[in-house]
Amino acid sequence: MTSLTAKSKPRVLIFSTAYLPHIGGAELAVKEITDRLADISFTMITARLESGLAAHEKLGNIEVYRIGKGDALDKIRLFFSGVKRARSLGAFDVVWAIMASYGGFAVLRYKKKTGTKMLLTLQEGDSKAHIYSRVWFVWPYFKQIFKRADRIQAISNYLATWGRRMGAHCPIDVVPNGVNIENFKFQITDFRLPLRRKFGINNDDKVVVSTSRLVKKNGLSDLIRAMTVLPMNVHLVIVGIGELERDLKVLTDQLNINQRVHFVGFVSHESLPGYLHAADIFCRPSMSEGLGISFFEAMAAGLPVVATEVGGIPDFLKDGATGWFCKVNNPKSIAEKITYILDENNRSEIQRVRLAAQEFVSARFLWDNIAQQMRRIFDQLVHIS
Repeated sequence: MTSLTAKSKPRVLIFSTAYLPHIGGAELAVKEITDRLADISFTMITARLESGLAAHEKLGNIEVYRIGKGDALDKIRLFFSGVKRARSLGAFDVVWAIMASYGGFAVLRYKKKTGTKMLLTLQEGDSKAHIYSRVWFVWPYFKQIFKRADRIQAISNYLATWGRRMGAHCPIDVVPNGVNIENFKFQITDFRLPLRRKFGINNDDKVVVSTSRLVKKNGLSDLIRAMTVLPMNVHLVIVGIGELERDLKVLTDQLNINQRVHFVGFVSHESLPGYLHAADIFCRPSMSEGLGISFFEAMAAGLPVVATEVGGIPDFLKDGATGWFCKVNNPKSIAEKITYILDENNRSEIQRVRLAAQEFVSARFLWDNIAQQMRRIFDQLVHIS
């Protein structure tokens, strides 16, 4: 095995259940990190999931191989065919599992066959009860993903603790996700008026924005219910897609607030800053959260943030210092925090917290720094091989 300081590039094999163009916090993190580590050769095995995606292509600094026919069963095929395909590509210095998921199961199988040093990244945002409900029938095998890892990178202290509870014996490094600060902090073009006009929102109305997958864990039904007790000049803009889109729209109609709740749908990551800069407050009342890159993006854009005190959120959000906490499953609490932030009597405090949050994110969550932390982890794994 080679050191990262040697002339030949070390080879890192990545197993991920999904990858670009499917965008989530984990996929974005992999791209941002690998793009900054040009002296390492990265190869990824992932599920194809869509028939239109190439079976093999180079994306950034990763040679990507997609397994399957382009359907949901590709996640299962990843476990069998993915390992076979990986072994045909030669030896690797490190195998990297992106979350304890289908990709994690594939890495475990690959490690057992090859003995390659294994890095496990924990990015999970779902509650542990929800995870158990999906893998209970293979629970002992699932726990082996943690027990057989040679090193774990957790994006929050919450997930690091979970890794230890799942039986991990290896070193665990807490290395968070990051944010491209400059993309969110500054806007060359003013999107505020055009975006507000698009949804029929007056310029002096107040806008709460949530960038979220439309899934249960993100608490969007509670946020929508909070709108019923907020003033008529407060609008909610929801950016994202997901399995609960229809249910949330039905709820909005039932509450008779569809003139004040606006579903944007999918927005490219490049266009996202415009929606944040058109808003006054960011809120995502999560039921569970591994860390939450959407919060970083909102803080970088200078928005006051309302969140719940769950999962990895306390790693970066301190009540009254970098944001505000509302209670879980509590629309009244959400409304109270939003009302407090919109109160003109609190303007100086809101400005102080907003700027403190922006500076905190700028200092702690730069992708360049995070990539170097990951480089050290890869280096240590290669040296102990």
